[in-house]
Amino acid sequence: MADVGRGGSDQWPKWQTALLVGTPVALGLAGLWYYTRRKPGDEKSKRDKPEKGEDSTTTEGTTSKVQSPSDNVKAQQKSTSRPDVDLNPLEKAQAAKNKGNKYFKAAKYDQAIKCYTEAIRICPPENKQEIATFYQNRAAAYEQLKNYDQVIADCTEALKYNNKYVKALFRRAKACEITGRLMQCLEDVTAVCILESFQNHQSLYMADRVLKDIGKAKAKEALMNRQPVKPSPQFIRTYYSSFMHDPLNQYLNLTSQASEMEGGIEHSKTELTKASEKNQDEISEKEQDESMEKSMKGEEVKLSPYRQAVDCFENHDYDDIVQLCSMEINLSNSSYLPEALLLRATFYLLRGEGNKAMEDFDRLLELNDVDKRIKSNALIKRGSLQMQNGQTDAALADFQQAIDIDPENSDIYHHRGQLYLLTERIEDAVTDFEKSLELSPHFAVAQVQKCYTDYRLAFHRHSPLQLQNAISAFQKTIEKFPDCAEGYALYGQALCDQQMFDKAENNFMKSIELEPDNGNTYVHRGLLRLQWKQDIDEATKLINKAIEVDDKCEFAYETLATIEIQRGNLDKAIELFNKAISLAKTEVEMAHLYSLRDAAITQSNVAKTLDITIPNMAASFME
Repeated sequence: MADVGRGGSDQWPKWQTALLVGTPVALGLAGLWYYTRRKPGDEKSKRDKPEKGEDSTTTEGTTSKVQSPSDNVKAQQKSTSRPDVDLNPLEKAQAAKNKGNKYFKAAKYDQAIKCYTEAIRICPPENKQEIATFYQNRAAAYEQLKNYDQVIADCTEALKYNNKYVKALFRRAKACEITGRLMQCLEDVTAVCILESFQNHQSLYMADRVLKDIGKAKAKEALMNRQPVKPSPQFIRTYYSSFMHDPLNQYLNLTSQASEMEGGIEHSKTELTKASEKNQDEISEKEQDESMEKSMKGEEVKLSPYRQAVDCFENHDYDDIVQLCSMEINLSNSSYLPEALLLRATFYLLRGEGNKAMEDFDRLLELNDVDKRIKSNALIKRGSLQMQNGQTDAALADFQQAIDIDPENSDIYHHRGQLYLLTERIEDAVTDFEKSLELSPHFAVAQVQKCYTDYRLAFHRHSPLQLQNAISAFQKTIEKFPDCAEGYALYGQALCDQQMFDKAENNFMKSIELEPDNGNTYVHRGLLRLQWKQDIDEATKLINKAIEVDDKCEFAYETLATIEIQRGNLDKAIELFNKAISLAKTEVEMAHLYSLRDAAITQSNVAKTLDITIPNMAASFME
């Protein structure tokens, strides 16, 4: 599957970046570091210190320890031995609460609510912790009655008296999730995670779940109104370089130019030339017929809109390609309808207009008498789009249909191999890459992808011997295809993972030398510097260089944003996430970025509410 976000090489950051610049839950990026690095005695003393007024007997599913101050215990003891007339207001309030607790345990929630209401009414206003407890207990009773609006209202009142009250925060978070108030839910559960030092799995999983739900909803809405993203020339070149048999390359008869696009790939010239000659013959026949017909009518002969689009592609002039393809498609007697649909769909895909791309792919695949190579290419691209949208089964069905139509097309196995790699079906990926190379043994991109997959399989199996063999095979492949930039980039990632940092650096630099406008490689090199030298300034400099050479490198903005979170620069991180979101190509990708951004925003809001200073995360790398 051609990667339209990382140039075919994005597995490593997804696989390793969390170890370098993040934690499994996005909102923990700064908070987790802060709380786990505090002096052990600080947090222990806070957890062991009872929180005034809290009583757990009326709260189910709580996330904090039972904490009852000694003065309240004394008040309760007094209340059992003294008549009500002798009790002071606080003691009367405690007695009402205790009575409510008994009703709660007996599942008499309406009576419990009356008792808690009485406790709130008579409690002296200076006893804020106790009042907070009474509101929280009443919220627990309302929760049992599924009166979630009142749960939220009472928890809100409790938090006015104690803004770090974990039980009230978590109970309100649950009620907000049920009622669809997801942003408030996220803010509350983030506060819970911070106050509990990120130790409670229930709150962590809830935060992760809510972040994903928010991200999906925002991405769906944003995609409906977004403008297409003009892809960079490098982005287009890298995408097409992942195909050995794309019909467009064959129409252009680009044996030598395609080799350049694919990093010095020595194609099987017999295969490509035969296919190209065949297609050129077909094109010539069509154009001769058109020219003869127009000459007989005395009309000026000019290229069809589709052929003009192909010329634009050859000249790296991409702006008018979609419009020219549309003109061709709208012709009543187009000679290039399948080709125009395929080219337009591909550029819709590259511009992040997935729905339009899907419509064109569907229309093309419904046509009769379409060349099998065009049809299989459309199925590969539609399958890749299905995968990017999280529809794995539909994607695999498209790849299988492509095999049924065109079993000798090595691109099918190459791209399905990448799909398997992304879904951790590594052995299946190896099998597909082997089949791809059996059909096209001189396709360098597939060769290096196969090496990387062998490495991943060895890593997965914890086999030192297989790891050594995979690294050795990588080296031989690089020597065989010395002009393949992607080979050096993937080899560098494997070497970095093995902590062979010097060699990894050399390979990244060689990849950049061959393809200086590929921003992704600068990002990988920046991450290497972060892991190797703990040099966050140099890492940031390299990632900014990625943006300089390709200002549409979404990977760079996302990675920089993550680093800025660690530095404590949340406003800057949010700005960078917004830029990455504007460049995202698919709904899944955009949802992920929205989740990261909203985690940063929420963390900032919670830090202000709880009066917590976000630390300088960069310092942690130096200690």
